[in-house]
Amino acid sequence: MGPGDPVLGNGKLARRPRGRPGRPRLSGGGGGRFSPATQPTAPPCTDFDLAYFKAYSHLGVHEEMLKDRVRTESYRNAIRQHQDFIAGKVVLDVGCGTGVLSIFCALAGARRVYAVEASDIAVQAADIVNENNLSDKIIVLHGRVEDVDIDEQVDVIISEWMGYILLYESMLASVIFARDKWLKPGGLILPSHATLYMAPITNPERYHDSIDFWQDVYGIKMSSMKSLAKQCAFIEPSVETITGESVLTWPCVVMQVDCYTIRVEELQSITANFDFSSMLQAPLHGFGFWFDVEFNGPMGIEANSDATVVLSTAPEDSPTHWQQTILYLFDPIELKKDQIIEGSVTLSQSIENARFLNIHIQYCCGGRSFVKQSTMR
Repeated sequence: MGPGDPVLGNGKLARRPRGRPGRPRLSGGGGGRFSPATQPTAPPCTDFDLAYFKAYSHLGVHEEMLKDRVRTESYRNAIRQHQDFIAGKVVLDVGCGTGVLSIFCALAGARRVYAVEASDIAVQAADIVNENNLSDKIIVLHGRVEDVDIDEQVDVIISEWMGYILLYESMLASVIFARDKWLKPGGLILPSHATLYMAPITNPERYHDSIDFWQDVYGIKMSSMKSLAKQCAFIEPSVETITGESVLTWPCVVMQVDCYTIRVEELQSITANFDFSSMLQAPLHGFGFWFDVEFNGPMGIEANSDATVVLSTAPEDSPTHWQQTILYLFDPIELKKDQIIEGSVTLSQSIENARFLNIHIQYCCGGRSFVKQSTMR
């Protein structure tokens, strides 16, 4: 990357010739998948959904997201990049929170913005819109996007739908619902694509702090606590920040999402095979997951720049509030350089609550077979 190259988002740059798609797509534009006679059916609002919306009523959640400059500035850069398309158009913001993305779109020239928010923070979003003298452009709708009434088609859908390990919280389904119900053919979806990655990781400090601590506590032997400590520390996925030095191999792609074409049914269960070769001699402590998203238009839409805005949560990039998601093993495995780790990973929606995510990893290493499974709640 030279000094003249634009750097967008958290510094990741993807330069492509105009008119060339970033990855293969199943169809040209977005939207227009359903005729009025076959509108998508709104799923019922469960007690789990109500608890989820209540959690997003707390100020601290939104403060954390707004203070994540990588996240927020990547969205603002993408809106500016597509400003020529957004200007004079109708935008739908799915899960608007405090309304920051809606305001960015209004400032980019959108004719009207529907800011939809199911949590009670919608009240504050309306106040913020009024405070910025944008009530003539932005309409805040308090409710699920599956339940609100919008009496026109939209040109743009924008949403910050990504959860930990990309799919946790299952908000992408709401974006798909909005796309199928309101997005015009050839409309714009931001972000447009997402990729989830996985790689084996080593993290001796984390294991030492959580497990080896019990070996000697103020001169008192407490190694009998180790089994319980492993259960408490590693039974569930851990959201934390690791560095690129902790990653033992090149990552594999677990899934790719094209927001213009993906169907809700595809989110219920995803399986990917992997075949890793360790680049180091080091203990394998677990598997790490991270993602990136791109902000591309559908085929035929020219952006204001040749560079694609990429928001990355990878360990080697600037940290975000998503951090990385780590599935730790109860006992580390000593790896030799070039040792193979092969197997498969399955991510599936929990039957108990579709917003929860089941993670199942089965793998072979050093002639032995292992299974690691957990649920992100």
